[in-house]
Amino acid sequence: MHPRRFLLIPFPGEGNVAGITIGGTIARRADALSVRCEVRGDLAKVKIPSAEEAPRRHDRLWEETCLELFLGTADSAGYWEFNLSPAGYWNVYRFTSYREGMREEPAYTTLPFAVRIGPGALELSMELDVGRIIPAGEAIEAGVAAVIKTIDGWKNHWALVHPGPRPDFHRRDGFALTINNIRDDLST
Repeated sequence: MHPRRFLLIPFPGEGNVAGITIGGTIARRADALSVRCEVRGDLAKVKIPSAEEAPRRHDRLWEETCLELFLGTADSAGYWEFNLSPAGYWNVYRFTSYREGMREEPAYTTLPFAVRIGPGALELSMELDVGRIIPAGEAIEAGVAAVIKTIDGWKNHWALVHPGPRPDFHRRDGFALTINNIRDDLST
């Protein structure tokens, strides 16, 4: 796999009280999609949910600090939203088109991912069997985003790009990374 690096930017005007940066890598080989995201900065100012003993599917993770991954294909208006909480909670939603037809994606009954919290860094990483939803030969359009909630209750919205007048990770013009199949990855 040849990982592609990305850097998320905060939505203009929301500020960055924790003085953080968010970056990572994404790579694909056939049915495997590898995603790693790292939040660096003054984590004492970030509200990080406590780790749960039994991570499970959970709704509304975007109301707290979480990582979001959006995946789609060029030939379809449908897409998927993956939510990963530092607490270990997760969910995957399927949409038929922009913010329409939202339902939990039954192709995933577990979503194993790793969370590491160290001095000044929070890392979430996942090895995803993307072949459950997207065939190996199809290019993936991806949007990577994060919601950061501070201990003071403020929320910051981070994404690859912010194409609209308000934070909206569902906009397809925000799916700014194209991840090709392995043959294309090897040629770059």
